[in-house]
Amino acid sequence: MMRANWVALTGLSAVFLFEMLDNSILNVALPTIGRELHASTTALQWVTGAYAVVFGGLMLAFGAVADRFGRRRVMIIGLALLGVASLATAFVTSAEQLIAVRAVTGVAAAMTTPGSMALAFRLFEEDSLRVRAMTLISTVGLVGLAVGPTAGGFVLAVAPWQVLLLVNVPIAVLAAVGIRIGVAPDDPAGLHRDPADFPGAAFGTATVVLALVAPTLFVHEGAGSWAPWTVAAGALLSAVLFVVRERSARHPLLDLRLVARPLVSSGLAYKAAAGLAVAGLGYLATLQLQLDWGWSPALAAIGLLPQVVVLIAGGALVNPFVQRAGLDRAAWLSAAAVVAGLAVYGLLGRYGYVWVALALVLVAAGIRVVGVVAGVNVLRGLPKSRTTIGAALVDTASEVTSGAGIAVTGTILAALFTGNIATSAWTAAQTAQFRHAVTVAALTLTVAAAALVAWGYLRGRGAAGEPEPAPAAEALAG
Repeated sequence: MMRANWVALTGLSAVFLFEMLDNSILNVALPTIGRELHASTTALQWVTGAYAVVFGGLMLAFGAVADRFGRRRVMIIGLALLGVASLATAFVTSAEQLIAVRAVTGVAAAMTTPGSMALAFRLFEEDSLRVRAMTLISTVGLVGLAVGPTAGGFVLAVAPWQVLLLVNVPIAVLAAVGIRIGVAPDDPAGLHRDPADFPGAAFGTATVVLALVAPTLFVHEGAGSWAPWTVAAGALLSAVLFVVRERSARHPLLDLRLVARPLVSSGLAYKAAAGLAVAGLGYLATLQLQLDWGWSPALAAIGLLPQVVVLIAGGALVNPFVQRAGLDRAAWLSAAAVVAGLAVYGLLGRYGYVWVALALVLVAAGIRVVGVVAGVNVLRGLPKSRTTIGAALVDTASEVTSGAGIAVTGTILAALFTGNIATSAWTAAQTAQFRHAVTVAALTLTVAAAALVAWGYLRGRGAAGEPEPAPAAEALAG
């Protein structure tokens, strides 16, 4: 790789470090924040939830903006917004103010994260170098995700909680410097000047926001409440309106014909399967270790280490595996490993920790590869002028299906478990109900993930003879 490319990758990696580190390092401080800001349980939930909802909801819109006005320009503006929002943390005096800061941080993340993948992809012409670049960026992000809680705990021992968010300031500066030095200004030929599709952006944002809020309501309000079903219906209605708008608009926010391309649709299916698995397995395993088996939070954290180790150390194996198997084969094999991990957990997880650990390893190994390869395949299947919205699609697929995974598991647990699941002592009947619910939830996710992988595999088989993506003007012409 050229020196300028390495400088650029340093900046792009810093963006992913911010995305992964941000919520993980903040979670450990929630009790402290609650005491100092006199925040309610609901307010604390939205301290982290506001970021995720705004981030997920605006990615498609900002992906389209970046493809129109310049990826480098939008990323630098987003990094400046990140720095300002992080500095504002020092002046926060209430939970409501902190939630507002977190929402602005979500806007900054939506402006920067898809662009970082798009720019990393366009730095290189060879797929092998693209995989190496994506692997490097994702490894840096996963390290941040893994060390965030531990680092946050050490910081809280010697400094106020605001420091945990102020750390975003130097990260934003590092990223901006790396991108300005290492990434050339956008070539107008790689952008487009189609009129903005404001109705499409509104429907798309509403769909994602409501889809991300619904799982939280299902878990906290219960499946018997009207609120989660109303929000879920709103998400479905918004999705229908979005599709109708995009199919009829002269210049749509997201051309559905491009999404239907084999490389794009198969890559998104694999990412969706991974999103279901990661969220569902993480949620179920955490509850099982602590509530069913009686492990302490610290011991449960140690029990999840196999997944962390594979996610971080597995980066060294991604490139050799992809070179040996090829991009397309590596994509479906890694996605199949995710399904296998879910199946192991659903069928055998109740019989001992060794099966839980094996499930964690299989899922982690699968998402370690599919997270890189599926993203590369999606971007390979799109014209250059639609790279950033393609990257936004990849992230949105993962965000939405992660929320769906939580919704499915939470709803099944609520339906099959009688009483308060958080009580310290269960009856024998409640223990049996919980274990049955975990099995049903895990196998439900397994079937859903397997269907996505099978569909992605069938779609991917059609990519072999797929022509190169047409330039934007040609691809979007009637």
